[in-house]
Amino acid sequence: MNKSFVIDNSVVMTWCFKDEASQYADSILDSLERFTAIVPSIWPLEVGNVLLVAERKKRLSEADSTRFIALLSELPITVDQEPAERMIREIFVLAREHKLSTYAASYLDLAMKKGIPIATLDKRLLTAAKRSNVSVMTI
Repeated sequence: MNKSFVIDNSVVMTWCFKDEASQYADSILDSLERFTAIVPSIWPLEVGNVLLVAERKKRLSEADSTRFIALLSELPITVDQEPAERMIREIFVLAREHKLSTYAASYLDLAMKKGIPIATLDKRLLTAAKRSNVSVMTI
């Protein structure tokens, strides 16, 4: 049994905001006791951007963001590095094909490349995963 899966930022960020809590996201967090999550190289910037926007909107304090980043660093999440040329060519085409952002397509591409499931709350990404025969992490 494969012990890894791709995790989308839509799942990760629910752990930061109580008003976005999700049983699915919580169960994915629990599964990290047994599995390793893999994310594309864009992920740390996505996390940082969501936190900065939340700080600017006074939804989080700087201390909250710092604490959340520290918690994430303790989780078994591995960042997969991609050559820039592949990102601009292949992931761009995948995004166009599935009507996704290039960010979302990077998660789908990673799951396809590794042959592993994806955990996401993004409806478009879920649809694209199903159309691409990528399994979705279940709870």
